[in-house]
Amino acid sequence: MSPESEADTPGETELPGALSAALRAELVAFRRDLHMHPELGNQEFRTTAAIKERLERAGLKPRVLPVGTGLVCDIGTGTDSGQWAGGPRMLALRADIDALPIPDTKSECPYRSRVPDRAHACGHDVHTTVVLGTGLVLAALHEQGLLPRPVRLVFQPAEEVLPGGAADAIEGGALDGVRRILAVHCDPRVDAGRIGLRVGPITSACDRLEISLDGPGGHTARPHLTTDLVTAAARVVTDVPPLVARRVDSRSGLALTWGRIESGHAPNVIPQHAELAGTVRCLDLDAWRQAPDLVVGAIDEIANLYRAKSEITYVRGVPPVVNEVTSTELLQAAMAARCGTDSVESTEQSLGGEDFSWYLEHVPGAMARLGVRPPGERTVRDLHQGDFDVDEHAITVGVEMFTAAALIDAV
Repeated sequence: MSPESEADTPGETELPGALSAALRAELVAFRRDLHMHPELGNQEFRTTAAIKERLERAGLKPRVLPVGTGLVCDIGTGTDSGQWAGGPRMLALRADIDALPIPDTKSECPYRSRVPDRAHACGHDVHTTVVLGTGLVLAALHEQGLLPRPVRLVFQPAEEVLPGGAADAIEGGALDGVRRILAVHCDPRVDAGRIGLRVGPITSACDRLEISLDGPGGHTARPHLTTDLVTAAARVVTDVPPLVARRVDSRSGLALTWGRIESGHAPNVIPQHAELAGTVRCLDLDAWRQAPDLVVGAIDEIANLYRAKSEITYVRGVPPVVNEVTSTELLQAAMAARCGTDSVESTEQSLGGEDFSWYLEHVPGAMARLGVRPPGERTVRDLHQGDFDVDEHAITVGVEMFTAAALIDAV
């Protein structure tokens, strides 16, 4: 989408850090380059190198995370190493840099993915460009003596890989010296030029579940001599989700949804093996903590009824992102300062998962939904679809909101 579609909206407060036309164009080009060269989680070597080179050209000292992809970069610390040296605790801005293993299906787009079966279909290229652009603006403000406190940029790998690359970033020191962290996530339901906010949970917990069922098979003429695994698998699929839902408070929104079931090869043979896989999502943090025991117990109960031996792999994913009050208010104030109070809308809690939640286990923070839908467009290009794209005015909005947050952030 063309940056020419953007229209500046006056904010309520005059703050430095508005983007020049030249930087806007550069950031759009940077995002399009990332979009053409998507890389999967923990493979983001080209992406990491591109971010690092641009930050170094701005006189900054980024450091690549120990896992080999992703990086952090401090602005305004007054150190030669680019790392926190015990000064004022920082505001951190986080971006995720990985792509998805799906094909880019945009038919007529000059910057569509050039990598088969890889696409930035979740907007991480936008998140990355927003934080990069913010870093470039804040570096210039720091040189002018206009940055009141140090800021850390966190470019995190592998958000799409459960349990998420946030844990590696944290282990690599991304939160050392940080007192608050902010992030954005593209939202194709919100118009470009606006953001969605809420205090409290804004995403859901998400775990992965894999099940193997085994038992003696046989002829379909004699099911009484077998473990009827097809029926057992079918009952697990249909009975376990409502059984689990009845064992927690219904307000927790605990939902088990299946994505794969495989068993058998012939119509007259009862198989000896069946496999199922799905996800467990939950709106409530306490219920999420109970979920593994509840889900595993329910699966065993149903499998035992059909004399099937069950082997269950429950992979912990991410807890809900829970927006802290002060951090949410900071994002709201920053957006109002740039684009006016009517540019902020309330948003609902999503059933999607986001590993930004792991940062919030350590420091307060908040995530905003960054509007990327062209104003007036009725079609929603949903996340994780091959035709996903954005109105690139959202890049300017995200950068100017983050720079405003850095400037008005209170101790």
